[in-house]
Amino acid sequence: MNKTRVVILAAGKGKRMGSELPKPLVAISGRPMIAHLIDSVVKSGVDTRPIVVVAPDYLELFKQTLGDVCDYAVQTEQLGTGHAVLQAKEVIAGADSVVVLYGDHPFIPASTLLELVKLHDEQPDSVAMLTSTVPNYEAPYDAFKSWGRILRGSKGEVEDIREVKDCTETEKAIREVNPALYAFPCVWLWQQLPKLDTENASQEFYLTDVIPLAVAEGRPIVTASADPLDVMGVNTLDELKRAEEVFNKKSL
Repeated sequence: MNKTRVVILAAGKGKRMGSELPKPLVAISGRPMIAHLIDSVVKSGVDTRPIVVVAPDYLELFKQTLGDVCDYAVQTEQLGTGHAVLQAKEVIAGADSVVVLYGDHPFIPASTLLELVKLHDEQPDSVAMLTSTVPNYEAPYDAFKSWGRILRGSKGEVEDIREVKDCTETEKAIREVNPALYAFPCVWLWQQLPKLDTENASQEFYLTDVIPLAVAEGRPIVTASADPLDVMGVNTLDELKRAEEVFNKKSL
């Protein structure tokens, strides 16, 4: 049986929400948004004790808030998502595959996580990812404007993921976006992360930059589609308000 671990990136701060809390600990319906995600991970059975990557200043706060439901890795400097995943390498030791999620995506269903893992297990040498296609970039989908775009070739194959800060105007019009839900073979991923560079608008090590590395070597990239409102992220007060509305509808 392929052993899969789940890593949740949670070192981001809540500045754009005006919160003193780190963003993943901001509450939705009375609970930290990351707690909703951890519930789904555990319910899926993919990993009953996911690994949460946090900033050092907030490690104790996460432990106090979440309790003993996960393992932790610490990202001492915020150098980007690629760097953050690398900090979990020792904790993941022994796993065959790793699923990477974000702590500010609270509503990912357990069934969606299982679909991602199944997609990867069918081709264990592949990079598996979920994408999401929005009908437009108007409310309630306006938040997706800031997401990376999926670039596909003439045969429909994934060629790249372009962060919106680095997109041309033509690329910004693409409606297939990246919710940052991946499953990677561990051995391959640990070989690729040190190859990343910071030649981008944010000057950070983007995890998404491993996709063109996979393309270059002919590694399969397999995708499935997810409902946008299942994979929505929460970065601003407006998005937090919308997340509360989505949660309330899901709870009916």
